Amino acid sequence: MSELNVVLIEDHDLTRIGLRTALKQQEGICIVGEAPNASQGLRVLESTQPDVAIVDIGLPDMDGIELTQKFRQFQATTNNDKTKILILTMHDSEDAVLAAFAAGADSYCMKDVSIDKLVEALRATHSGCSWIDPAIANVVLHQVRQTPSNGHGNRQAKTVAIGAVDPEMEQVLESYPLTERELEILELIVSGCSNAAIADKLYITVGTVKTHVRNILSKLCAEDRTQAAVRALRSGLVA
Repeated sequence: MSELNVVLIEDHDLTRIGLRTALKQQEGICIVGEAPNASQGLRVLESTQPDVAIVDIGLPDMDGIELTQKFRQFQATTNNDKTKILILTMHDSEDAVLAAFAAGADSYCMKDVSIDKLVEALRATHSGCSWIDPAIANVVLHQVRQTPSNGHGNRQAKTVAIGAVDPEMEQVLESYPLTERELEILELIVSGCSNAAIADKLYITVGTVKTHVRNILSKLCAEDRTQAAVRALRSGLVA
């Protein structure tokens, strides 16, 4: 397992120290820098260019969303998009979640997450997957599914930013298209149906549903149902 280089940007000393201590005990995780505010955080990110940056939203000089925007601009000028951004915060409001992804965040995690789940989120983020905390998954799904209305320019921009499907996903969908039955099940997953509910609706066994779900996750390169639903909505597979 290759070593994962991580930077911590968190203004609360005890939280930052606790995260650093906990992550250092995890195999394959290396803390290569940390900062108590956004200004220092940007300098650390630009100089170390870690694999993943853990960024708090509530920073004292500028919030983590603005930091993410500025760092993405820096990456664009240097043509180096190596570093992924994982937002780790107590803010689960709709506006905060939406703005974070619109700014360029890769993953969003609540601070009450277990260390094992945080490591899982770090590794998923580094691999190019969006790790979305179950606590805010419904917010993301709801907003991605909404059709932007006229006269709400800011929300439309955010929705487009979140909803953009990357070229890799387009290639995956072209190479491994979903069957009609898989699309049918995917729509029910997005609607929040359990395997048992899907089986009832489609008059098939739960075992058959599980087989289809495994195939769907594989084709969408998704680790779980929530991630599959988000990717399906982003790619336009489900309206």
